[in-house]
Amino acid sequence: MKRIGVLTSGGDAPGMNAAVRAVVRKAIYHGLEVYGIIGGFAGLINGNIEKLELGSVGDIIHHGGTKLLSARCEEFKTKDGQLKGLEQLRKKGIEGLVVIGGDGSYRGANALSGYGFPCVGVPGTIDNDIPGTQFTIGFDTALNTVISAIDKIRDTAQSHERTFVIEVMGRHAGDIALWAGLAGGAESILIPEEDYDIQEIIDRLKKSYERGKKHSIIIVAEGVTSGVELGKQIEELTNFDTRVSILGHIQRGGSPTVFDRILASRLGARAVELLMEGKGGRAVGIVNNKIVDHEISEILKETHTIDKNLLTLTKELSI
Repeated sequence: MKRIGVLTSGGDAPGMNAAVRAVVRKAIYHGLEVYGIIGGFAGLINGNIEKLELGSVGDIIHHGGTKLLSARCEEFKTKDGQLKGLEQLRKKGIEGLVVIGGDGSYRGANALSGYGFPCVGVPGTIDNDIPGTQFTIGFDTALNTVISAIDKIRDTAQSHERTFVIEVMGRHAGDIALWAGLAGGAESILIPEEDYDIQEIIDRLKKSYERGKKHSIIIVAEGVTSGVELGKQIEELTNFDTRVSILGHIQRGGSPTVFDRILASRLGARAVELLMEGKGGRAVGIVNNKIVDHEISEILKETHTIDKNLLTLTKELSI
């Protein structure tokens, strides 16, 4: 293999640039040419492809977002769109592709692999919801962003003796809410993977109030319910002064943490190694601090699960 491509797709995540940098420099170090696809699978269909040199990825390791831009592409979900993308790759003489992104990106990579074109998936999503890896690129940075917000909100919650509901990202996965809630000392954590009982939340708040604690933090993942609606419900049932903060897209941005930069570098480099070994249809990940790889098709059959031990611990520590 002499020429490979790299693209980022789906929602951006801090550390994607570090992964792109690793792919480009690892490949060039071993004598390969690298081409960047600009704008995800939509850019691939449109032939928006440019050659990347060492300098192309200079000074990007510390930047959030993605230099290669990203987009969601409905057309690439169709056979016609996939064949258009494949034609563009062959036109440029690209023999393998590294796809950095989440579940939808993996599905695109798996589709190309089905046509016999070697692809390797690299998990880049703040949701940490990709099977086959304990951590995804961007998750740690997003957590630190959320924790910073929780710490600041707790200051004002304490000063005004208020209950705060903080809504975080996570339509289908509760890892951000769960991990940030545990690290931030939240009284209650609501995640998509578990049903919640509003009365249990109310009882916890009242119990805390009775023992002298006049402020509380409740974390809710966006996929569970609206933070605004939950805040109204709590205030109606308790008469506690309740405020709501929706963190939104601030969770996706910012300079990646050391953990995410190193993780992205390791995963990106391994993706190139797999292509050099003639292996496609694979997805890289990290398990027990070791870089691993699995069949993308098998990863897509699995369902992300939360660590229920963490959920139990949050309830034990928030009494």
